[in-house]
Amino acid sequence: MGGEFYKVWGSVLVALTVAFGIGVAINQVTHSDHMDIKAYVVDVPDGGTQTAAVVEEKVLESVIPFLASADAAAGESAFKRCGTCHTVEKGGANKVGPNLYNVVGAAKGHEPSFSYSDALMSIQAPWDYENLNAFLAKPKDYAPGTKMNFAGLSKPQDRANVIAYLRQYADNPPPIPAVEAAPAEAAPAEAPAEVPAEAPAQ
Repeated sequence: MGGEFYKVWGSVLVALTVAFGIGVAINQVTHSDHMDIKAYVVDVPDGGTQTAAVVEEKVLESVIPFLASADAAAGESAFKRCGTCHTVEKGGANKVGPNLYNVVGAAKGHEPSFSYSDALMSIQAPWDYENLNAFLAKPKDYAPGTKMNFAGLSKPQDRANVIAYLRQYADNPPPIPAVEAAPAEAAPAEAPAEVPAEAPAQ
């Protein structure tokens, strides 16, 4: 009985070994060429070029050329929406925002009794015309993290009008810089006068 058992068990082992060997052989034959790199291959037509989206940074237009013709009355009208948060009169109280008397040309944090945001105070540049221009265009771009909840004025003439209005509430506002005229184009050089040829000797 014991001998028969070992014979059956041996036959099973042989069968399993043969099956395993056949499986290995089949795997080698059918999967002999494995890719080392898993990737998708994209065919690009001949002459095609790969292009990348280019984000153009919008340059803020200078306010200086608009200040000469700025309308302070129009600036007062535009400033009415700001009046809920700011006063402009000398000695005016702070509201949600600081009093803006003497802000034109002043350093950041000109109103000592107001608590300014760290985002604004980290900018060392004074409130000159171009910094006011940039802030009025979009405060959150000028000082990311500012407490100022104002979308901004998109038109440079509107910003110039508001600045002209604020200048009226400053003791010594800086003068408006002169706008440099564009250099004149050089006149084309005159062609040299033609020298008449000498008449042949008679």
